[in-house]
This record gives sequence, structure tokens and C-alpha cells, in this order.
Amino acid sequence: MPHVICVRPIHEEAIARMRATPGVTVDVLMDLSPESLAANLPKADALIVRTIRIDRAFLAHCTNLKILVRHGVGYDIVDVPALTERGIPLAITPEANAVSVAEHALMMMLACARKLTSFNANMRAATPVWGSQPGLPTFDLQGKTVLVVGFGRIGTRVAKLCAAFGMRVLVRDPNIGKGSIRGLGFEPVDDAATAAAEADIVTVHVPSGPATRNMIDGAFMARMKPGAVLVNTARGTIVDQVALEASLRAGHLSAAGIDVFEEEPVETPISLLSTPNLIMTPHVAASTAEGLRRMALDSAAAALACFDGTLDPDVIVNSEVLARRN
Repeated sequence: MPHVICVRPIHEEAIARMRATPGVTVDVLMDLSPESLAANLPKADALIVRTIRIDRAFLAHCTNLKILVRHGVGYDIVDVPALTERGIPLAITPEANAVSVAEHALMMMLACARKLTSFNANMRAATPVWGSQPGLPTFDLQGKTVLVVGFGRIGTRVAKLCAAFGMRVLVRDPNIGKGSIRGLGFEPVDDAATAAAEADIVTVHVPSGPATRNMIDGAFMARMKPGAVLVNTARGTIVDQVALEASLRAGHLSAAGIDVFEEEPVETPISLLSTPNLIMTPHVAASTAEGLRRMALDSAAAALACFDGTLDPDVIVNSEVLARRN
């Protein structure tokens, strides 16, 4: 009888769908103490996880595991080689959060352009400051140039949203043909750092990995237009946080919108958080009511598909393990 363990709660509709499947049992694990993990993980045929780190020590408890499902799209906290060695597929939910994250990125652009948090704070002051203020210059998105770094499911949606606001859209993604980018009405560029000099806004939508770690570094930011805005809703490791803080405090970048940080959760105060022209959210871009439901349902679907042999290779990160099963 296949048993699914959800590490921390997911949307109740997804849990109900799995429990309604004949022969499938489901538990939600809240206690993540070493004792609880050692007692419960060996029972799992499928694990659905959200933010917990999955390393070899964790997987050593998973003696019966058939599939690990990441409730989301990023998997930098998962030891993929360890899973692959054991022939365990890692499933993600690549379509489920794309709309939510894309809208969040656009919200960050608008909030930075209109100095939303500063005006909001002024209105809440003991003596509200009324009207426009010379120290808080704002700008329209229409007519501005945005550089979209990464043109996958999220980056593509961000580009379309920006175009709807009348922006000129530059795209950098070496994995996407220039013709495909042009075909959608956008301008492909050969080098992100060079194109950054033209952009009023740079928004990042690439996965975390050795090739992208600190790809937006001090040198990159120095090439950005004075007064430009940086938005990162991808992964915190992609942007050099020390360089970002320096650029913001120096006024080279007028603002930044950041949903992700190098170390998460941010439990120890970092000086970046006190930068006044930084708008930040705690890695919640994907966590709309609709996004959480979609991710949960897609996670459940992947687990059930593993049990009945109908796994979609497109949602499997280490798809080479599927060949071993056939």
C-alpha cells in the first residue's frame, strides 16, 4: 500500500485527492526532530517537501522511497546526485508557480518605480507628508527598457507583462534561440552585462547553480544605468548581496526589489535589510492562494503518477533514472 508523507502541510485539496485514491495513505509530518524523522521517513514511498533541506543524512532514513516531490520549482536545497545514485526521481512543479512569481516581479517593479513603501511610511507617520516629494522621484514603466535575464516559464511571462505596460523588452538566455525570442516580439541580447547598460530595470529569472552564483555581481551592477532598478525573485545566490547593498547605499541603483536571500530564512540580521531603497519580501512570490493550490495539486499528481507508472519526464529533474526503471 503506497504511503505518502507530506513534510509540513500542503493544500488540503491535494491531500484529499491522494487519500481518495484507492490503496494510498497520506500523513502530514509536523515534527521534524531527528527522532521523528528516523521514525517516520522509512515508511514513505513518496515524500512531498517544501523548504526543508534534503541531504544524504536525511535520505539515509528514506529506505523505501520511490519518489521525492518538490512543492515548487527550485531544487537547490536537494542533493540530486544522492537521489540519482539510488534511482529515485525528483519531481518539481514547473508550471504551477510561474504566473504568481511573474506577477510578483512586476509588482516589485511598480513598487520600486513609484516608491511605494516610502510613500506608505510617510502617510503612516504621526504627521503625514502629503503630495509628491522631491526626494522621492517616481517614474512610469511605459517607455522604459527592461532586461529579462532568463527566459523560461517565469521569464517569458514577465516579458509579456512588461510589454503590456509598453516597455521595451531585452532578453538574455543562451538556451533559447534568438529567433524564438524575436518571434515573441522581444529583443535577444548576447551579453547580459553589456545590455544592462541600456536597461532601466533588470529582472532575474534563472535557476540557482554554480554557473549562476553571484552572476549579478558588483561589476554587473556598475554597468547598469545610474538610477536603474534590480529585481530578483529567483534565488538569493544569484545576486551578490554585499555588492547590492553597496550599490544601493551609493545611489547607483535607485532601488531593488528582492524576494530571495542567500541564506534563508534570514534569522540573523544583515545590514542589507536596513537599506532604505530596498523593497523586500520573505520568499513569498509563489505563495498566492492559487499558486499554493496549483503546486500542491501538481505535487500530488506526480506522487500518484509514480505509483501507477505514468510519470511525466518533463517534471523530473533527474530523468535519467526513469530509463533504469523501464
